[in-house]
Amino acid sequence: MGASASCGNPEAGPGAGSRPASRGQTLTRRQRITDKAVFQEAFDQSTAYAGRFLVMRLRRGPGASLRLGVVVSKRALRRSVDRSRAKRLLREAFRLNRALLNPSCDVVLIARQYIHGATRQEVEQDLLKVARKAGLMESPARGKAHAQGAAD
Repeated sequence: MGASASCGNPEAGPGAGSRPASRGQTLTRRQRITDKAVFQEAFDQSTAYAGRFLVMRLRRGPGASLRLGVVVSKRALRRSVDRSRAKRLLREAFRLNRALLNPSCDVVLIARQYIHGATRQEVEQDLLKVARKAGLMESPARGKAHAQGAAD
């Protein structure tokens, strides 16, 4: 018997340990925009806020609750593996910083061609910069009061 037989779940295949252990590490279906009409509303009603790696569009109105939609065009990134990586980077940057954002609107992120080769930290910094520009960041006073209330 090799070392792999004594480790963890015997039914798990190679690479099974690299997956997240819980669903808490992904965006749930309720936290994502899946309806084509909602995407269209975001494109119709808002202005675009551009950063180096992404463009952000906001959708305000009924039903808006800080859901995320991601768009990556073939024109920006030709190879499907590059488009998939760009979507993964955008979703992860959003998920890690979702608590800092104002929940009054839905967000659609559009990848730019410059995202190819970017690190997660670079994409995350760009997302935060664009969110500040769009007025989506929580106010510092509210964040401090919220943190103090949790400490009491």
